[in-house]
Amino acid sequence: MTIGDHLSELGGLPAFDFPGPEDTRALPGAAAVAWRISADVYDADEEWPQAFARFADSVDTRQVRALIVGGWSDAYDSPDAEIIVALVDAAERFPALRALFVGDATAEECEISWIQQSDVSPLLRAYPALEEFGVRGGDGLVFPPLKHDALRVLRIETGGLPGEVVRGVAQSDFPALTELDLWLGTPDYGGDAEVTDLAPFLSGERLPALRRLALRNSEIQNDIAAALATAPVVERLEVLDLSMGVLGDEGVQALLAGRPLTHLTKLDLHHHYVTEPFRVRIREALSPHGVEVDLGDVQAPRVHGDVVHRYIAVAE
Repeated sequence: MTIGDHLSELGGLPAFDFPGPEDTRALPGAAAVAWRISADVYDADEEWPQAFARFADSVDTRQVRALIVGGWSDAYDSPDAEIIVALVDAAERFPALRALFVGDATAEECEISWIQQSDVSPLLRAYPALEEFGVRGGDGLVFPPLKHDALRVLRIETGGLPGEVVRGVAQSDFPALTELDLWLGTPDYGGDAEVTDLAPFLSGERLPALRRLALRNSEIQNDIAAALATAPVVERLEVLDLSMGVLGDEGVQALLAGRPLTHLTKLDLHHHYVTEPFRVRIREALSPHGVEVDLGDVQAPRVHGDVVHRYIAVAE
């Protein structure tokens, strides 16, 4: 699976593509949509900073609530540092901004593991009222520990999330964060995080407001499940998401033997390698308590000679 579609919404607002310079159609109200600003990745007539400057001159930026950074010129080769500078420099013009996503490129534009990122922390520092922040692409991504009092949702989508980024997030101070969504990926694309890097999340030492935890799209999904089986953070979760990875019977068995999950509203395990007997067991353990268990998208291991291969949902 690859990323086939752009974001349809952000911050509870429908996404709207800011039109090119030759498009004279009427624009929606500044606060009515999540504005996606993009430049063609392969043949840009207008670079992203120029499109952003034109956007800022076309709408009442004081009312803009959500921004989506789409593709930019040569995103597979050029990091987004210039885009981040433009957004940081314009922060005073966007006092109402509450949601920001960087890197909304489809696979046709730029595969997720090709997207060149950089240090995104200046964005969070420049927008202290931001409540939702997301980024796609792990190559070159930097996320040092920081403090942000307003952030409620943090989503990092990658085919390979560097362990250093995971540790930076884990050491950050986000007292209002209710949702954390990390796509850990595969070592083939730089995803070298280990379960020990997740310890501050799992122990409950950090993120006191956390209610939805997604640690997904991972080759270490069974190890994560085993760690969660005894993790104090589980007690305060409403949604636990271990989807899109290589979860198998071993991981489900650990969950069944660990801390009770009957208080959850949802356990998301879709895209998995769990066999039918263990699918039955986890449903029988949780469904009578009203827990929604998503076991869709069952995968079959691929065998090549003596080697058994299991694949995460989104890698390249």
